[in-house]
Order: sequence, then C-alpha cells, then structure tokens
Amino acid sequence: MADSNSRPNVLFVLTDQERYDASAPDGLPVETQAIDSLSSEGVRFQQAVTPISICSSARASLLTGQFPHGHGMLNNCHEPDAIRVDLPDELPTFSEELVAAGYDLTYTGKWHAGRDRTPADFGFSYLGGSDTHHDDIDEAFREYRRERGTPVGEVALEEAIYTGENPRDGDDGTFVAAKSTIDVEETRAYFLAERTIDAIEAHADGDRDGPFFHRTDFYGPHHPYVVPEPYASMYDPDDIEPPDSYAETYDGKPQVHENYLAYRGVADFDWELWAEALAKYWGFITMIDHQLERILASLENQGLAEETVVVHASDHGDFAGSHRQFNKGPLMYDDTYRIPLQIRWPGVTDGGATCSVPVHLHDLAATFLELADVPAPDSFDSRSLVPVLENSGEPADSDDWRDSAFAQYHGDEFGLYSQRMVRTDRYKYVYNGPDIDELYDLEADPAELQNLIDHPAYVDVRRDMRTRLVEWMDETADPNRVWVTDALETAS
Repeated sequence: MADSNSRPNVLFVLTDQERYDASAPDGLPVETQAIDSLSSEGVRFQQAVTPISICSSARASLLTGQFPHGHGMLNNCHEPDAIRVDLPDELPTFSEELVAAGYDLTYTGKWHAGRDRTPADFGFSYLGGSDTHHDDIDEAFREYRRERGTPVGEVALEEAIYTGENPRDGDDGTFVAAKSTIDVEETRAYFLAERTIDAIEAHADGDRDGPFFHRTDFYGPHHPYVVPEPYASMYDPDDIEPPDSYAETYDGKPQVHENYLAYRGVADFDWELWAEALAKYWGFITMIDHQLERILASLENQGLAEETVVVHASDHGDFAGSHRQFNKGPLMYDDTYRIPLQIRWPGVTDGGATCSVPVHLHDLAATFLELADVPAPDSFDSRSLVPVLENSGEPADSDDWRDSAFAQYHGDEFGLYSQRMVRTDRYKYVYNGPDIDELYDLEADPAELQNLIDHPAYVDVRRDMRTRLVEWMDETADPNRVWVTDALETAS
C-alpha cells in the first residue's frame, strides 16, 4: 500500500492503437528509446491485454475499472450505432475518486470515452488537443498552427495510401498513411507533449495543489499514419519483412475474418503496399516516443521525477498488415489484444524487472487508487498492480493471482455480435457465438495461424479453456454467461 503521507504524483501516457511488439525486446525493429527507458528503470508487463479492442470501450474500462459488459459502452460512442454514448452518471471512476482524495487532475489529448460527457465531467482540468470527445481538432491547436504559419487543412500530403481498389485515390476508401510536409514541431504529437510539459512546469512552480495526476493521450499510432520527416523515411519499406501471420489462409477460421479484408478495403493490398504503410506506422511510433522522451526530460528538469510514477500503455493494438488485416475488428489476435505496459516507480520498482502474470489494461484503475491510498469501489473488476510493482514484477504469492486474462468484443459498424476470449501464457480460446470457436497454442504457433478447436490432441486443453472462460464470465457477472455456459456444456 502506498504511504498516504508521501503519495506519488502520477504521469499516465496512453497511446492509441500501439502494438505490444513495437517496444518488446524481441519484437519489431522500431526505435522506442523512451519506452525502453521506462522498462529498464521500472517493470515491463509481458502479458498485458486490453479488455476489448475498440477505442471507446477500452477507454471507458480504464475509467471505470470494469469490463465493457459492466459499464455498457460496448462500441464506439461517436458512431450512429453506439449502444451507449456516455457513461452513466452514477458509475464510479478512478478519476473522481482521486479528486475526492485531494489529487489535482489534468488531461490533454484524445478522450473518446463519451459523446457529451467530457474529461471535465470526470474531475480533470482539460488542457486541449482535441474536441474533448473524439478526433476533431480544438481551437487551441488550430491557433498554434496558425501562429506557426501552417494552418490545419492547408498542408500538402505526399505518398498517400488509401484503402479500396485504387490505393492512391483519396476519393474512395479510408486514409491509411502519408508523409506530411510540416515540421515535427507542428504535429499534434509535439503539441500534446508541449501541453504536458506546461502542466509539469505548473506543478513544479506550485501553481497547482499536489499531488498531481496528469494524463496525456496521444493520437497515434492510430491510422492514418501521417508523419513528417525525418520519421517518414526513417524506416525503409524494402527492409521490412512480412510477419509470419501474413501467410494467413483463413482455413478453419470464422468467416468474418476473411470478410474483413473486403470490408476494410485491403483485399487487394500486396506486401509492397503494406510495407510502405508499415514504414509510416513505425515512424509514427518513434515520433511519439521522442515526444515521451521530451516529457520525461521535463519531469527530471523540474525535479519531479523521483516523486512521480510514470505509466505508459495503449488502449489496444493495430493489425498493421498482420493476418493481412487493417485496423481492428472481430479478430481476437494478439496483434490487437496484447498491449504494451511499462511502469516506473522510483525507489520501488527494480530496474529492468518483467512481470509475466496476465494483467488487464483496466487494472490500472485500481492501481492508480492504491498509489493514492484510496480503496477501489466495489464496482471495479480491476486488480491493483501495486503488489506486483513492490515485488520485482511478480506477485508475492503466485497462487493468489489469476493465470489467465479475459477479454471480449461486441462488434462495431460491421454489425453487433458477441465474442469472448480467455488467454493464458500458452493458450488462447475464443468463443464465437455465430461461428466456429478458436483455440491457439501460442507457444507452438505464436502467429495464431492454426485453429486447433477440433484437433483431437487438444481436447483436454479445449475443455480447460472453456471452463476458465465460464469462470471469468461468472466472476464478472457477464450477462451472456447463462447462454454461453449452456452452449459450451452441450458442445463436443
């Protein structure tokens, strides 16, 4: 338990659609020096997963400490098919609990956890960078760009890629990637870092009562992967090799997997085009990492580093060509469900420690509260990571920690349907109500190419994983537990 007399500040940096393997030591060859420094000075979580791979739902889980079926924001709140556009007023959130405990909360960047209720409704002083609910640009950033002589909307793009039949035609399809002709200082990533540095300096100057909790939500590396030089050409597409999952055939997989190629407009993308897009995605990651480096330097320069817990995570991952897919969807692969998570707590975490037990993104909600010496509300489906941080990255009693993670998906604009997933360090099981279930041996097949759901050698594994899934659904009062339990009990 954190000492209530010396409660730390918290700096929380959330990226948007960043893959786990982008900063993993044995992952992609992407430069992430700032994230790596957090890993080397704190704890890197090897088995962190998002509760759901869609923006609004994951962000709502972060706030409420609940799985999506608990808070009810099952899909993106800005879409016309949104099940819930705002979180209920009565639902406890970690931010409101922190405010009540005397923390000063500031926030900059992407929100996307409500259509009408903004960060200010949850206890944050919002410092700009967005329209406070989705992806539009606020007046503060527009003015910043006007002052620099590069107004938003008046900048040329080069090397643009779009989905659809003609990847160079922006009249039809989704914007995937491009090179921007602006300077790095004119990007929104740089602007959000500036806003964060302003907040850090304000706290250091005593303008705000402490301790503080600051949250920075970067717009990226979510598509469109638009970056200026030097990031646009930092990675040579000719040097980027296809991932093992690019060999996907979709044999024995749910039909929606193959359908998504056409739905996302990438059925005709070849590897040359994917490599060009990935070079921009990787460049985007490095550009954001360099902004994080500036933020961490400010903490140090202002004398706040030793009393501030720094957390980096992502709301979910990005296919970025894996399984030949774009964006995300009803495909519960590690590309979108496994997330980066690094926590540095000076004087507590051992440098370079790793945590191998499964954790969830929304476990951060309970973690933030324990750091502040505040009990988590009973409504939380969230377990504090403080005991893990205090014990070199591993729980003191491994028998007291779950050896699996639970996740779900409820559909998006393609249609609403129900999926559930349970994942251990070795196996993954996915329940697909309207189609074939999935079972993967992550040790033998880390690319998740072979669905083993009907393999005779995995009958016992299948039974065990289904039992784990039912236990998670019961434990979290998942409203589908009755129907899923009946379906699994009658399955062969």
